[in-house]
Amino acid sequence: MSDDFPAKIGSITYDNYLRIKEFFIFSYEVIVKMLSFYGQSHLNISVVIKQIYFTGYEAVVIISILAVALGCLIILQGNILFTAFGQSRWTYMLLVSVVIRELSSVLTALIVIARSGTSICTELGNMVINSEIDLLKSYGISPISYLVVSRAIGVVVAMFTLTIIFNFVAVFGGWFLTSLFYPIFLGDYINNFINEVMIVDILLSVIKSIVFGFIIALVASYHGLKVAKSTTEVPQRTIKAVVNSIMLIMFVNILITYIYSFIQ
Repeated sequence: MSDDFPAKIGSITYDNYLRIKEFFIFSYEVIVKMLSFYGQSHLNISVVIKQIYFTGYEAVVIISILAVALGCLIILQGNILFTAFGQSRWTYMLLVSVVIRELSSVLTALIVIARSGTSICTELGNMVINSEIDLLKSYGISPISYLVVSRAIGVVVAMFTLTIIFNFVAVFGGWFLTSLFYPIFLGDYINNFINEVMIVDILLSVIKSIVFGFIIALVASYHGLKVAKSTTEVPQRTIKAVVNSIMLIMFVNILITYIYSFIQ
């Protein structure tokens, strides 16, 4: 082992510390701007609407297909496995715990990362290269207020809406598709599902969707604005944004789930 190996490890650790510190400073500034967005004269409402349209409306089809498939698989497999043991209610417990509390927000976040996260990072990166960010600063316009906060609000609203749609389609679309193979009376299905689902389950799903939406917009915007002057940096930063978003969302998801289980 070379003598400079500990120095290299220390340098890498320090660089990572600086990056994390810079990201948290950026996050703090975005949060402050978002909390006072009503007073932001530079808030771009058109960007918010376009972001909601692109992130939310244009992703409804793929979200619905994924939700129907997941709901159908869980209901179908649950009825096949648990009915044989006389524990059919476990199917609805599984539907609530797996779909409502966990996978609806996580899978929706992955779709949003693939579509909107990459788009935001690429768009902002190209704006940096074309000196559009510098132009905004020269006019006294904050890039965070004008570009980042607008996109963050749009992504959060879209994530919230898409997660609600995912849950609804997974529960009722899954029942409809399952009924084609395994007859289930709708009235019994709704009663059994209502008996298992609680307000806290829906609330947990909503909280995750909002937090995940903010993380996606935040990470994508951060990496987009970190592009320097080379076009080759844009795809590199986009890949980093995707990887970092997924890792951060998985970590936060585990943390929220642990807190929920701890206080339950």
